[in-house]
Amino acid sequence: MAARLSTTDTIALTLLLLAAGAGAQAQIRFEDTAGKTGPKFQLRNGAAGKFHQPELMLGGVAALDYNNDGCMDIFFTNGAEMPSLKKSGPEYFNRLFRNDCHGAFTDVTEKAGVAGEGYSMGVAVADYDNDGYPDIFVAGLNRNILYRNRGDGTFEDVTAKARLGGVDAHYGKLWSVSAAWVDIDNDGWLDLVVSNYVQWDPKLEPTCGTPQKPLYCHPRAYHDTPNQLFRNNHDGTFTDITESSGLGAQLGKGMGVAVADYDGDGLMDIFVANDSVPNFLFHNLGHGKFEEVGMLAGVALNDDGRPVAGMGADFRDFDNDGRPDLIFTAMFNDTYPLFRNTGAAPAFEDVTARSGLAVATRMLTGWGIGLQDFDNDGFKDVFAANSHFPSMDQLLATDVSLPNSVLRNQGDGRFKDVSKTAGADFQLPGQYRGAAFADFDNDGRLDVVVSNVNGPARLFRNVTPNAGHWLALKLTGTRSNRDGIGASVTVTLAGGGKIYNHCTTSVGYASSSEPLVRFGLGDSAGARLVQIRWPSGRVQELHDVKGDQVLQVREP
Repeated sequence: MAARLSTTDTIALTLLLLAAGAGAQAQIRFEDTAGKTGPKFQLRNGAAGKFHQPELMLGGVAALDYNNDGCMDIFFTNGAEMPSLKKSGPEYFNRLFRNDCHGAFTDVTEKAGVAGEGYSMGVAVADYDNDGYPDIFVAGLNRNILYRNRGDGTFEDVTAKARLGGVDAHYGKLWSVSAAWVDIDNDGWLDLVVSNYVQWDPKLEPTCGTPQKPLYCHPRAYHDTPNQLFRNNHDGTFTDITESSGLGAQLGKGMGVAVADYDGDGLMDIFVANDSVPNFLFHNLGHGKFEEVGMLAGVALNDDGRPVAGMGADFRDFDNDGRPDLIFTAMFNDTYPLFRNTGAAPAFEDVTARSGLAVATRMLTGWGIGLQDFDNDGFKDVFAANSHFPSMDQLLATDVSLPNSVLRNQGDGRFKDVSKTAGADFQLPGQYRGAAFADFDNDGRLDVVVSNVNGPARLFRNVTPNAGHWLALKLTGTRSNRDGIGASVTVTLAGGGKIYNHCTTSVGYASSSEPLVRFGLGDSAGARLVQIRWPSGRVQELHDVKGDQVLQVREP
């Protein structure tokens, strides 16, 4: 288990990084390059004025290097005609765009064989069969899809063969929103957790509002459903262990999924953001068993003691104390809650107000989110993809479309909203949903791709001037899973301070980000020590590591 920083150590690290000028003068800035070099994509929800609930919830985006050329590609989920749930034309295809490593993206959907069927919602990417190529899981309405990467630029739909069709014996076909690949038992093979929203049948859908002014219904109009957990059998198939694991005993309205080892016991835990009902935190007990501890741990409700409309989530250490914290988006007046991991009982405290996030996000509705270091100063910032629900324009007397948000981590436990100075392109409003984080141009600064309902997707290239040094680890597991998902990494800077991160692709809302473990180093040109705790339990140390590189690391 990595050593935890005391409050004194955390303050000392903060002063060290700030005194060193660790990106302190850097102004986070983005420019949208999607309109120039791609990807050119519009997320279609199939809405035709009938107010079907799934129209609100699309959709996710993934960053992945599907052809292993060292450049991150992009996959978008897409909708279908409502309420038939059938894709009626190419405008409804899921889309895969290949990065040419020179800034341009080419649509390779049909050649790759990933156009998909049905109404797709979320995406999770990882190498589930340990063959060295990333595979794609698509979460959808009444149908999920698993695409196995053949390694030749094409994918095979192995959903039925893998037994991942998304059908539950008790609840029928389920509406899946998000998913996460995670090795729950550290056996070297990735398992799959899927968040499910509500029971929905177009023939039984309730109507809300009035005949003159129909509205989308509140989530309370629909029955809750369980999330699902599938154990990897090491042979290309999965076993549904939802009931035996304990996940099936909890019914909710699942949206974003995030994973981390929050208590440092070497086992990955699962957080599910629920819509308008208490959130779930599934504590991993080992041997395929979980205990739901959201209320005990302090993350089920906000500081006012009420559930919020949770959407996307990230599970990452924002204050450099060695413990992963929790943040998730919600809707207007909920704020975007931030729970700090205390390392004691209860495990988390609500620091939304103290951090400045309450004021900054109270008037927003958010979807995708990520705790990522955009200026490489050693502190993780917040990016949120925003837009209000349709019909809120009349209630709030404002437009449904919103710009996105970026809040700079000031290193003292507080965040500053710097959205308005992040560039002209960043001010463009939209109905933004999923967000995926990756360095698409390999310049060491983290970029963001964002889906947009019935509008152009945005690829926000990070053009922050005077950003700090950086280091990214591309892990290859041997005893652990091939991607190293679940590995925790501690970087000791030249001055002695420590910063932390862990490997996961499950970030935000219905989306999947790069598998690299990334660090901003500020003014430090490298790391004195990099310590990796692999899911297998093996600890690896690398000494005197140069910065400004993607370092390939193989588990010994």
